[in-house]
Amino acid sequence: MKHPGAYAAALAGGRSPGAGREVLSDEDRRVERVLLELRLLEGCPLSLLKEAGLASARRALADGLLEGGPFVQGRAVLTLRGRLLADAVVRDLVD
Repeated sequence: MKHPGAYAAALAGGRSPGAGREVLSDEDRRVERVLLELRLLEGCPLSLLKEAGLASARRALADGLLEGGPFVQGRAVLTLRGRLLADAVVRDLVD
């Protein structure tokens, strides 16, 4: 529900104001974690990546899209340049 009044009325009436719900598989949750956590300052754990994603992460590191220090500590952290290309980096890491 978009209208605040309708939202509040649904809550007051004991009904869920949500228009729908999606149940994510384990794989969907993994992909969502990479999508969201990679954009954080601390990045995401490399353990979230599959083998192909790790290979892509190594290429991104070589291309200057990931920070070297965190990478050797097991985290994928975007560089400033990587942040500008975050959508493409994420796509490569989760494929």
